[in-house]
Formats: sequence, C-alpha cells, structure tokens
Amino acid sequence: MAAIRLYLDHAATTPMLPAAQAAMVGAMANWANPSSPHADGRAARAALEDARRRIAAALGWSGHVIFTSGASEAIAIGLTRAKARRVVTSPVEHDAVLRVTKGAERLGVTSDGLVLLGHSREGGNPSHPPSSSEAPEMDPRFRGDDDGVGEGRVLAIQHVNNETGVIQPLDAIDRNGAILFADCAQSAGKLPLPDADMIAISAHKFGGPPGIGALLLRDLALIEPSGGQEQGYRAGTENLPAILAMAAALEAREDWLPRAAAMRARLDMAIEAAGGIIVARDAPRLPTIASYRMPGLSARAQLIQFDMKGISVSAGSACSSGSLKTSHVLGAMGWDDAAASEVVRVSFGPQTCDSELDSFIEIWTAMAAKARN
Repeated sequence: MAAIRLYLDHAATTPMLPAAQAAMVGAMANWANPSSPHADGRAARAALEDARRRIAAALGWSGHVIFTSGASEAIAIGLTRAKARRVVTSPVEHDAVLRVTKGAERLGVTSDGLVLLGHSREGGNPSHPPSSSEAPEMDPRFRGDDDGVGEGRVLAIQHVNNETGVIQPLDAIDRNGAILFADCAQSAGKLPLPDADMIAISAHKFGGPPGIGALLLRDLALIEPSGGQEQGYRAGTENLPAILAMAAALEAREDWLPRAAAMRARLDMAIEAAGGIIVARDAPRLPTIASYRMPGLSARAQLIQFDMKGISVSAGSACSSGSLKTSHVLGAMGWDDAAASEVVRVSFGPQTCDSELDSFIEIWTAMAAKARN
C-alpha cells in the first residue's frame, strides 16, 4: 500500500480550498440562527445575504439563489415543484435527475453522448445510436405554442456529464419557450454558466464543503413555494458556515483548465498508445474528466488494483445491491455490457500535478499489458 495516495476522483468530490476552510472555521466561531430576530441573528442574516450576493456575482448570475444541501436537492426541488405540464430529459443524466423524472420522456443521444433534440430514445436503435455528426433538430415537443410559463415544459439537460465529461452545447439550443433546467454540478466554477432558467450547483465539486449547494432561478415564479426559509422555497435552518465557505471557494478560483487540458491530452495519448479506448473521444469534453476502457480487465478489478497501489479513481459502472450494473450513460451511448464493464473514470483537480499523472500512466500501462497477456 502506497504511503502517499494519488487522488484522481475529483469529479466525485474535490478537497476544500484553504480559503473555504478558513471561512467555514471563522463562521463556526461567530454563528447564530439567521432567522432569529435578536442582534446575533440579524448579524448572521446579513452575512447570509452578503454570501448570496457574492455567490451570484462570482458565477455571473443575475437571478435568485436558493441554498440547498447540494445539487441533488436542488434538482429535486426544481423538477418536482416546477410549474410545468411535464419534464423531458435524456438517458445520460445523473441518477439524481433520473430518480425524480421516472416516466418522463427521454431524448436520444449520439454515440458520443450528445443529446439529440430531434429524436426520442425510442425513435432509433439504442445499440446503434446516431453519430455525433448528425445535426440536432428542435423536438416538436418544445416548439412554441399557447403554453405560458406555468403551463409549459421543462427540458432538463446536464451541462457536463459526470461520467464522460461530455459538454452539452446548451447555449445553442433553440428551446422555443421550453424552461431549461441545467444540472451544472460538474461545470459550475469551471465553465461559464449556460443561459438556463434553473441551474443546480454543488459546492464540493469546486472546492467548497460537502452538504451545501444551490438552486439558481431566473424567476421564483418557475416553481411552487413550500414555506419555511429561503424566501419560502426551502425549509430548514440555513447552513451559514458552509454557505460562507461556498462563497469563499468560488471567489478563490483560479483558471487551471488550460493546465488540466494539457494533462488530459497527454493522458489520452498514453492510454491510446497502451491499447486503451477513450470514451466520447471526439466529443467536446471538460478537461478535468475522462473515462477509459481497459480491454480485458473489469472495472472492479481495476479499482481494486489501483486502490492497492494507492490510487483513487472511480468506475464507469455503479455498484448497486451487491451487483455490478452497467453504466446507464454508456448503455445509452451504445456500449454493450462487456465493454462498459471495463471502463473507469479519471478526474483531475487543481492539486493534480504532472508527476502524479506520470505515475498513473505507468501503472495503467503495466496493468493493460498484463490484461492483454
């Protein structure tokens, strides 16, 4: 077992930035309930509202910010309380979206994981989806009609896929009146926010603490209120220390994506040279996330061997109820169970350095060579 571990699972959660840690510790030393009417409570409320403004400014967001426990709760609030007739989404969304949209219409995707707005999943052969060169068209379900905001449709699409890193071109979508809900858990703090009506974000993906996130709303009238705190849209005492840490993390961001892109390009080249396969190789991908297939060795075996060598990565397929299930994302992209079961995900953070990448490449190459033999 390596004495110093190599952490390459930043898409799952990334370490808190020093500025976020300091902000959280400071808030814990001077904290009261923001809803209390006394002086201490009013001071806490002032700090809360200041953090709300700082977060919006750091993200370039001009709408409302409703604090939640993370992206999953923001997704649940936005999609279950939306004032809309129905939700339409895709089969490559995060489980948090699929859980609350059971029975919803699913759009098709290309073999590179790009959503096809002109095709339903049932409209083609899911084993042989269209290529990414096929130009998406506007689905008739989203064309303008006499629906108002309260009677319309919600199009829920993930900005960056958490398994493949594929970036959906949300700003190029001609929604024609549809309400756009963007899951930006992986992209917030890294890419500019898309021009969406509702956005879910999570602090622990960009250097803030776990257990805090937000639902960004262009207009509060898009969802039904529930009473309680957060202007009546989310009940429960606000987690002020985590909120202040979230604001500090966004303000302390550095533009490290060019460095991540160089590392990912080098890793892609090394993986292919060693006989590996890059998932969604030709699609636009966030530089911090990549998934690779190692032919001949299951993801479960890879995870065990990497872990024993002190490397933390994640699988492209999820373990549920004691059985390894094929990733629904890879399945929707046309991967068969055998191929999908050999995929692992590697994800970078601002702390990742070239020497760590060299170590991973050396170990991956050796494992791949042994699998071939």
